[in-house]
Amino acid sequence: MNAPMRRNNMRPKREHATQNQRTYMVTTSTWGRRALFRNERWAKLLLDTLFHYRGSAYLLHEFVIMTDHFHVLITPRPSLGKAVQFIKGGFSYRAKKELASNMEVWQRGFQDHRIRDAADYDVHVKYIRENPLRKHLCTTPQDYPYSSAHGGLELDARPQGLKPVALGAAVGAPEGAPFQSNIDRGSAESSCDKAPSSTAQVRPFENAHKIA
Repeated sequence: MNAPMRRNNMRPKREHATQNQRTYMVTTSTWGRRALFRNERWAKLLLDTLFHYRGSAYLLHEFVIMTDHFHVLITPRPSLGKAVQFIKGGFSYRAKKELASNMEVWQRGFQDHRIRDAADYDVHVKYIRENPLRKHLCTTPQDYPYSSAHGGLELDARPQGLKPVALGAAVGAPEGAPFQSNIDRGSAESSCDKAPSSTAQVRPFENAHKIA
């Protein structure tokens, strides 16, 4: 008599949230939501850190540095977790060395949402660029110096697979595979800005990861 098939073998494979060659909206906050980046030196150092790892750890499409958190739209090179570690760990190391600070900088973990299609990409670009405007930090998105909307910075182009579909071409895209897991969702998610929404029922920050 054949042994019964295990239930795990019957489950479809699920996409791992750290798979490369995918584009993600990532958010992480400062420890205790302290407004560290209200200080110009801190904000400029994080800006420099973002561009230091651009190309080697990730492609950088969009970003905004708020007073107590940041949002980035990236395509990771090694993995999503590694890419975020480069940003957070790299900044923490430089803050100790260049700003003479031994304080804890980051809240543990980060939140991510995999970008599914061109419309989803556009929703998150708009959200990132208008974030300072919603927080009354500027009068136009272009006025905010720590954002991809400011201009004058070399960013990576929109990924080919997330470019708008040409008029007359087939519309629609396959539904994104579900994320493998949700880890440590809770206080970090509730304290961040409200997630963008669209008619496509976008759900950013679907995955929360706990990292050092």
